[in-house]
This record gives sequence, C-alpha cells and structure tokens, in this order.
Amino acid sequence: MTTITAAAVKALRDETNVGMMECKKALIESGGDREKAILLLRERGVAIAGKRAGRAARSGLIAARTAPDGAIGAMIEVNCETDFVARNERFQQFVESLAAKAEATDEALAPTVNDEVTTCIAEIGENIVVRRNVRFVRQGPGVVAAYIHLGSKVGVLIELGCGKDETAARPEFTELARDLTLHVAASQPEFLARTDVPAEVVDRERAIFAKQVENKPAAIVDKIVTGKMEKYFAQVTLVEQPFVKDTDRSVAQVLADTGRAVGDTLEVRRYCRYQLGE
Repeated sequence: MTTITAAAVKALRDETNVGMMECKKALIESGGDREKAILLLRERGVAIAGKRAGRAARSGLIAARTAPDGAIGAMIEVNCETDFVARNERFQQFVESLAAKAEATDEALAPTVNDEVTTCIAEIGENIVVRRNVRFVRQGPGVVAAYIHLGSKVGVLIELGCGKDETAARPEFTELARDLTLHVAASQPEFLARTDVPAEVVDRERAIFAKQVENKPAAIVDKIVTGKMEKYFAQVTLVEQPFVKDTDRSVAQVLADTGRAVGDTLEVRRYCRYQLGE
C-alpha cells in the first residue's frame, strides 16, 4: 500500500481547497498520483477552487507597452528573488526597458539581453530572470491594447479587430478594447472560443460530468451532461463568459451589440494573460 505523507495531503489541499480528509482519501485511492486524485475529486463533484494564484511564489514584475496607434503591443515577465527588489526603482526601470525591446521581436528576449541582465544583477544583488515575452502585431483594422493589474502581478494583451479602419478610432471601440483587457485579467479565460478547446479536453470534461450523474436515469444523463458542458464553455472561453461589466450579457453579445452601435463587425482576434509565477 502506498504511503501517503502529510505533506502530499497538504499540497493537494493547497491546490484544490478541498478538505484534508477528502484529499487523503483521494490520494490513497489513486496510489499517491496527484493528477488522478484531482480527477477523483472532480468526478465526485467536490468543489475545487483551482490553482491558487500564489502557489508559484516568484517575485518580479509584468510590464506591457503598446504603440500610440495600437498597431503593436508587447508584454514581458521578469522575475527576481524578493518583493523588496520588485519595488526597487532600478529594477522597475530595467523591466520597462526590456518591455520596449520586446516590442521589436517575436522571439524569446532572454537570450539576447544576457549582458544587460548580468549588469542589473551586479547592481541589485539578486538573481534576475527574463522569463517570457509576447508581441502582437495588428493583423487588420483594429487595435492592440494592454493592461497591467495588481501591483504589476497580472498583465493582459489583446487584439480587438473590426472591419473598417474608421471604427478603430471610435470611442466606443477603444473603450471596449480597454474593458476586454480588464475582463481577461479578472475572469482568466483559458481559451478564446469553444472551437479552441482541444478535443481531448472536451472528452475529459464530458467523462467527468457523466461520472457525476451516472446514477441518474439513462434517459436524462445526456441532457444533464450537455447542460454541464454548456456551463463549462461559459466558464473557460472568453467569448462565452459573462462580461464583467454586465454579467447579463456574454462577451460575444457585447461584441455584437457594440458592433451594431458602430456599424461594424467586431471580434477578439487573440489575447494573452500573464500572471506572475504562473
């Protein structure tokens, strides 16, 4: 029999926010396999809070820059060892300088800035890691917008598209782009649309929901599972999530309504969300 340590139980508890006894039972049944234990908890319908924001406790900053005309935007995460250094003005200036460099490349920035990183490490006295960066170049009429939240611990980059160049200058359009960055920061969508959800993920979720209702009459199981899948898509896909500023409408409905107001068709072409240490 696999020995389940208190540390393993606590780790599962920290990740899922499920009670210690439930976590221990799931670990025992899964032979100590954490992923299988999480699956068992989900199959039983146990509420799982998900990965806690602070689980990967790295310090540092996320920074973003966008061109004045919204044609280009970039975002970067730079890690350091302590929050004390993350609040250091020299470190903050260094991160902003790297964000400017990130505007000029689609490649990983880290290999090209070794000398600058080494100099900053010598000045500050802590290890510094350029962890990741991303750049959006506008793919048609529209705008690339960015948002940094929560003490530079969360960042969002989004490209909102339209059909006509003049639409991008409309205040309703620029306001919506800004609101959508706030939405992504708060709602943490995993996918843009349900068509982006991998088939294996859909199959896994459907199997979990079927397991949860296996004791229901066979005639209604499929209907229940389908309903649960609809709720799942509304949780994990950006366009189907309730809009944070008006939860009576989905993001897709807000895009359609704003499009009608400006006489154009609007779409979120892509987005990226960084959370420090994630």
